[in-house]
Amino acid sequence: MIWKGLVVAAVAAGLAVAVAGAASGGGAAKGASASGKGAMQAKNTASDSVGHVAYSDQEWQKRLTPDQYRVLRQKGTETAFTGAYWNDHSPGIYVCAACGLTLFDSHTKFDSGTGWPSFWEPIAASHVKIFRDTSYGMVREEVVCARCGGHLGHVFDDGPKPTGQRYCMNSVSLKLEKAPGKTAAR
Repeated sequence: MIWKGLVVAAVAAGLAVAVAGAASGGGAAKGASASGKGAMQAKNTASDSVGHVAYSDQEWQKRLTPDQYRVLRQKGTETAFTGAYWNDHSPGIYVCAACGLTLFDSHTKFDSGTGWPSFWEPIAASHVKIFRDTSYGMVREEVVCARCGGHLGHVFDDGPKPTGQRYCMNSVSLKLEKAPGKTAAR
């Protein structure tokens, strides 16, 4: 990976973090996916303010469960209606299961009928990166964590108002930090 600007290594909350300098105009990398499953082209770039978490493949395998590794690092997909969050209505904030970056607020979650947790917008546009995904003979928009590059799912233009978007995520890529003292809406 080619870094633009100054790279500063830091340790925060037990995670090795490499922060690239924003002044150089660095952005999303273009090229093939890490698993070689089709061409991936950057559609947008995320702010460097979220930092960057990078581990070796071996270290990711140690830190993640086998299912998390398969989805987050190898761009896999969990089976519909099997994930922990597809039907969870608890209030809280969804964070990346790999690096803890805040991704979605439960207030933007909706029942898409797909069997995966779906949201109509991320918590901040700079917290996700969108790539054109042409794997498996389809054209889709892949959503990845802007901090660690972990595969989260895909975004589609068939969601509800106000955005019309459906961020269709894998439960295993997320961790719900429930709002204290709140219970799930019924």
